[in-house]
Amino acid sequence: MVRRTRTQHRITGAREASAIAATLGGVVRSARRARGWALHALAGQIGVSVARLSEIERGLGARAPLDTWVSLGVALGRPIAVSFSRPLAIAPIDAGHLEIQEFVLRIARLTGRPGTFELPTRPDDPSHSTDVGIRDARHRARILVECWNTFGDLGAAVRATRRKEQEAAATWPDDRVATVWIVRATAANRALIGRYPAIVDAAFPGSSRRWVQALTAGGTPPQRPGFVWYDASTDRLTERRRATIGA
Repeated sequence: MVRRTRTQHRITGAREASAIAATLGGVVRSARRARGWALHALAGQIGVSVARLSEIERGLGARAPLDTWVSLGVALGRPIAVSFSRPLAIAPIDAGHLEIQEFVLRIARLTGRPGTFELPTRPDDPSHSTDVGIRDARHRARILVECWNTFGDLGAAVRATRRKEQEAAATWPDDRVATVWIVRATAANRALIGRYPAIVDAAFPGSSRRWVQALTAGGTPPQRPGFVWYDASTDRLTERRRATIGA
């Protein structure tokens, strides 16, 4: 008979299971007593022996089946909630947003234009900032790039962008302020934008194709605000095609 050596993960798992069982056992005991139930009353409801329930309450329930714990929670009106935690190699909450900002800063550098991460549009208040600011000296323009991974309130997002435009115009009166949204090309975002094409067209009348060229090749930034897609799978920008009227 081959004896298997316990791995470090198994040892750690057993230790964590014992700690969790001790905590849960104490909760079961307190909840049972708060209801005025004897051990045998609760044991009978969930189909275990009094001796086994006593062990669980004393913190010795690490090997109790999951359905026993679930049954205890239901009986006591304290449903158990079980889930895996976030991965140990935790990514920033705004990782998707940061990825777009990183991309924009990279292409700005490649086209010879300095980019600023979280550029304050109101220098005396850093909380007012655009995601990436690009100084285009050749075209005397200050490009405000707003990066979107997901949307919560489309209208509020547009209003915030307009406010930043006004602040930037006052802060840099010698530069023309040009604004573009770069939006992650997910199915959810495409569906949302596709649902309100007239609104998006009105808010971003600038040529999406020209904006892609301006950002990736250093072309002249369009006069009017624009909207382009960021495809994470190919790491590139693509134009947003306007909906055909009547389609």
